[in-house]
Amino acid sequence: MERRVLWVAILASFVAFLDGAIVNVALPAMTRELGGGITTQQWVVDAYLLTLGSLILIAGSLSDTLGRVRILRAGLLVFGVASLACAFAPSALLLVVSRAVQGAGAALLVPSSLALITSTFSGPAQGKAIGRWTAWTGTAFLAGPLLGGLLVDYSSWRLVFAINVLPIAATFWLLKGLALPAAPADDAGAAAGARRRVDVPGALLASVGLGGTVFALIEQDRLGWGSPAVFVPFTVGVAALAVFLWWEARTPQPMMPLPLFRTRNFGMGNVATAFIYAGVSLGGLMMVLFLQEVAGFSAALAGLASMPTAVIMLLLSGPFGTLAGKYGPRLFMAVGPIVAGTGYLLMATTSVPFNFWLHILPGILVFAVGMSMTVAPLTAAILGAVPTKQSGIGSAINNAVSRVAGLIAVALAGVMLGGVLDFDSFRRIVAITAALFITGGVISALGIVNTGLRGVKQTQAAA
Repeated sequence: MERRVLWVAILASFVAFLDGAIVNVALPAMTRELGGGITTQQWVVDAYLLTLGSLILIAGSLSDTLGRVRILRAGLLVFGVASLACAFAPSALLLVVSRAVQGAGAALLVPSSLALITSTFSGPAQGKAIGRWTAWTGTAFLAGPLLGGLLVDYSSWRLVFAINVLPIAATFWLLKGLALPAAPADDAGAAAGARRRVDVPGALLASVGLGGTVFALIEQDRLGWGSPAVFVPFTVGVAALAVFLWWEARTPQPMMPLPLFRTRNFGMGNVATAFIYAGVSLGGLMMVLFLQEVAGFSAALAGLASMPTAVIMLLLSGPFGTLAGKYGPRLFMAVGPIVAGTGYLLMATTSVPFNFWLHILPGILVFAVGMSMTVAPLTAAILGAVPTKQSGIGSAINNAVSRVAGLIAVALAGVMLGGVLDFDSFRRIVAITAALFITGGVISALGIVNTGLRGVKQTQAAA
């Protein structure tokens, strides 16, 4: 039964992470057919991240109260329908809208799937399970560009969305008749749901806050900060985010319980997450765009460049997750991001004439080792710091932080590029990406308590 739960969690998250990555390599083909240039490319990425980041908190709360499997099934259904809508979108606008609906489905999937693991496994076994979950979902995130490139070059970019139906169908099949532990998962959660209220004001404030600020960050490159279409949404968005924090501190049943951040590993782990995943999103997107639009690679070749990272993460994430469960996460969370950042610094040697084997591949290999050291220990440290009954919202908060960080990084990509992607701007982007990773490692070194999963849970229980 435990193995089946693990594969349900892996597949449910796999489809969300795969879609978040597979799209990047198809962006040039989309804009060639639908138009819109870099602005459309940013919105295709950020529409997904926007709804995912703004709704994942309330989805995590629903997972804890209404049941993991119930929310997981709803997420699979929404994601599948939206994927088909993306595949048949006749215009850039409808594609962006469908991507936003996809993000809402993904928001239901990710916290529910990870909460299944934390409510089923415990102790070192939990660290090992999270490591396997990380390995496979991380592989989806990083191998997606290869699959997307092959589909774009040999068929159509539209298949990068239609292919989601396959893992969704497999997950529905595995969920059929699955018996889960009683408390605090589905049965207990569903019973508790009758006594809890959904934090609708919090969800609306988070959505307006993120939507307004991200819209302004993307469109300011085209319209300028002096445009009312930019500064008005930005002002409203910032104000909504401020009110959101005020509301969450005062409402009796918040969708983002702020007291969780007083737990050191949870609070500092999420700060580190913000920097690390801003680097992941910014670096990954710019890499595939640079290889296609500047270096002249085909979509398939640009996607193939991600394969070393996928293989290394698949091989190493599980062992590092096991070690983090046994010895604690601090060393891995401190060293891993710095190693990953060093990989991007190696890419700053890129110049004319371009040589992938000398300028890019060594950095990719170093980055892959660093991320393998980082992701499973990071996830284990954060989720090990929250009570099991709050594992859904704990997972949701961490995923929201990572998606929002990526969302903002992508929104600012146009500013960092200076409007043009070339060798100079690419070197600037990889240097910024490296700084983000290294900052995440320093924060982890200073802030994470090296107690291990079991120790963290005992400390939490004693508190």
